[in-house]
Amino acid sequence: MVTAQYTHVTITADDLDESIDFYENVFGMEKIPTPNWDLPIQWVNCGGLQLHVVETDATVPNFHHFAVHVDDLESVYTAIRAHETATFEVLEQYVSGDYTDGAPPVYYLPSGTVQMYVRDPAGNMIEVNYPNVDELDTETVPNLIERDDVAPPESGSPRGDIYGEWGVQPADETS
Repeated sequence: MVTAQYTHVTITADDLDESIDFYENVFGMEKIPTPNWDLPIQWVNCGGLQLHVVETDATVPNFHHFAVHVDDLESVYTAIRAHETATFEVLEQYVSGDYTDGAPPVYYLPSGTVQMYVRDPAGNMIEVNYPNVDELDTETVPNLIERDDVAPPESGSPRGDIYGEWGVQPADETS
């Protein structure tokens, strides 16, 4: 039987330096040694895996995305709002009316898992995840919207989301 494991995701960039600056300053990713290719490219460390950012004129897919777990969603939310070339992706089907103070929405599932969708400077979509909506500061993140297209887990069953048995296991901060 074959065993597979993720090694990296590759995304495109219009301006490599601008994109690397975004990933360093918003997510705290760090540059790692990168081979010399024919195209401008930089690899960064993302939680022990690699994100490859390549400057190219290739079209960025509209729906395709990658997801990252963060341990401080409020800081990432604030950094993205302050970033000149990053934007929030609004899931229009879950939003009605204006947002509180014009703040972008952040979504959560019935399990409490938080999902925030953003676009980097080149337009790549990133799903930013956090495990517990109840831990968020609503002064910083005022527009928490529950997704109604996902059923809550049945009592006693696995969570069935990215923080379940087959997903991310955030570090226990009490240990």
